[in-house]
Amino acid sequence: MLNRPRGNQFHFDPATYLGTIRTEVPAYDELQDAVADATAGIQADRVLELGVGTGETSRRVLDLHPEAELVGIDESAEMLAAASINVASADLRVSRLEDALPEGNFDLVVSALAVHHLDGAGKADLFVRVAARLRPGGRFVLGDVVVPDDSADVVTPIDGVYDQPSTVDDQVRWLAAAGFSAEVVWARQDRCVIVADSPS
Repeated sequence: MLNRPRGNQFHFDPATYLGTIRTEVPAYDELQDAVADATAGIQADRVLELGVGTGETSRRVLDLHPEAELVGIDESAEMLAAASINVASADLRVSRLEDALPEGNFDLVVSALAVHHLDGAGKADLFVRVAARLRPGGRFVLGDVVVPDDSADVVTPIDGVYDQPSTVDDQVRWLAAAGFSAEVVWARQDRCVIVADSPS
């Protein structure tokens, strides 16, 4: 999915990213809206975003939680520079999903179209680290490309090298092992949004 490897990182052109991803990911904006909608109903004073990109998710989440402090990570400084235009008040940091997550506790962690770059073990490990950063009763919202039950539902191009989607069932199982109560709240063919709540 439009990955451009440089070393072991993923690099995109911020100027063309949004147009390209809207072409490659069917219902991209609907997925983004579903991620933001899944954050409603909780008090989110501090938010962590994993894989900020150009800030499309950040902007939507902050529209619903305008008083929240947002900390966001992405491995591309260029993408974060573009995102800072959309979310000037956010604390944006260059970091990979495999790295230690930012310090402190969060009420909400969100990620859209980033976690599928990790293999299964990497996802399971990330979910444990996310659980450790969430306050009791916090929420993790994950919107991403998945391996669908029916191969006819594969509509998003992936390369199988830098893109490593997993099934919904596997991800729900890994989330449960990390201590979350998880459910799918939106699904379209090979894309879905999962809400994972931590115990109060």
